[in-house]
Amino acid sequence: MARAQVPPNWAELPDEQLLNLRLADLPLQLEGTLVEGRIAQLRAELEQRDLRFPIHFYISDEWFTPDGTATMAIPFYLAHPRLERLEKAQMLEVEGGEHEWCMRILRHEAGHVIDNAYKLRLRKQRRELFGSSAVPYPEFYEPKPYSKLFVQHIDPWYAQSHPDEDFAETFAVWLTPEVNWKRRFAEWPALGKLEYVDQLMHSLRAKKPLVESADEVDPLRRLRHTLRRHYRRKRRHHGVEHPKFYDRELRRLFSDAPEFAANMTAALFLARIRRPVRRVVASWTGIYQYTIDKVLEDMITRCKELKLRLAVPEERARYEFTVLLTVQTVNYLHSGRHRVAL
Repeated sequence: MARAQVPPNWAELPDEQLLNLRLADLPLQLEGTLVEGRIAQLRAELEQRDLRFPIHFYISDEWFTPDGTATMAIPFYLAHPRLERLEKAQMLEVEGGEHEWCMRILRHEAGHVIDNAYKLRLRKQRRELFGSSAVPYPEFYEPKPYSKLFVQHIDPWYAQSHPDEDFAETFAVWLTPEVNWKRRFAEWPALGKLEYVDQLMHSLRAKKPLVESADEVDPLRRLRHTLRRHYRRKRRHHGVEHPKFYDRELRRLFSDAPEFAANMTAALFLARIRRPVRRVVASWTGIYQYTIDKVLEDMITRCKELKLRLAVPEERARYEFTVLLTVQTVNYLHSGRHRVAL
């Protein structure tokens, strides 16, 4: 597919115009980017462990490792600062934008690659400890926040989503420099998985991989849809259809009684604290900020519909609403509607 011409100043376009460009037409490469240096760090970490299997990196629309290959897809927005800004504007955060966050994801995806490269999922003990890779990926899963059967790495419960993610998360913890996983997970049943990975990786030192395929699935050059369509789909994937079951809780902080008619509206108050509260709840729950924001937006809309106003002091309302939003997020998790990543 021939690349369409994009204006030389495409990086200076406002968001509305930038969203009209097709992903395939973006003139991007990994060379010379910040993520290239992070890839080099990952390679050095693997080399330190004497793991010498090839990984081919390429640009796509999301983070992922194609099954049966030794390749890793890097999201396009990490290949240019302007696209990072667009990602943040559209999704409220940049997944892998910060150095340590990016390294956590790279180590996780490297776990998938080494799983492919040595066909580890075929090993009996691997299946006994982590489960079968043949289990279909769920669209949603119900995490158990207090389970110690699984390590915690990318977010607190992602290892629970599928046996392959459990393996990749465990590998990533094992690979992370200066992490004393024996001490950190000393009282956890998950320690047995880490010890198995430790033994397994020692057995693979300097061994030639069984799979070296550099096949690219959905490389950027073949993605003909626009950035606008990409983000519409991504927001829908991370969005929430949240039921209106929290009216009673909202009325503990806000009221439509006449004596509070002169107070600030609940909708305005929540709009003012929206960003800091969203960040706090994200840090507590590990949930994508976009998802939390959709729940928050639903609450703001409900406050408008009920014509609620502040009924307690602002500091108390802020604290109690943060707790309320956290509880609703945990309820959302326990409802079995915690999405698996794209």
